[in-house]
Amino acid sequence: MEKEFLIQNETYRLVKNYRDAFDLDEVNQKYTDYFQEFDYVFGDYSYEKLRLKGFYQKKNPKCKPWNDITKLDSYIKNYCAYECRYFLLEKQEKEKVEKVREK
Repeated sequence: MEKEFLIQNETYRLVKNYRDAFDLDEVNQKYTDYFQEFDYVFGDYSYEKLRLKGFYQKKNPKCKPWNDITKLDSYIKNYCAYECRYFLLEKQEKEKVEKVREK
């Protein structure tokens, strides 16, 4: 299932695609440069509208309790509609992406 996508000059790996939620066209329409600083971009559908939220790895100095990726399950439980469709994208480091492309 692991696929990589280029979204506004950033490479993301699709980590989770619950109920086939990921739609690259919709993400490209909703995504802004605000999300470029985050380690993860989470998307869920509420009332058939895509919502995006950024999360950080715990080791990232910008990580706070409300955007800590280790608390994603709690976020889904408390802030997402029951059984909604959702996906998780993980930002890939530029160096790692270049090494993969060289092979």
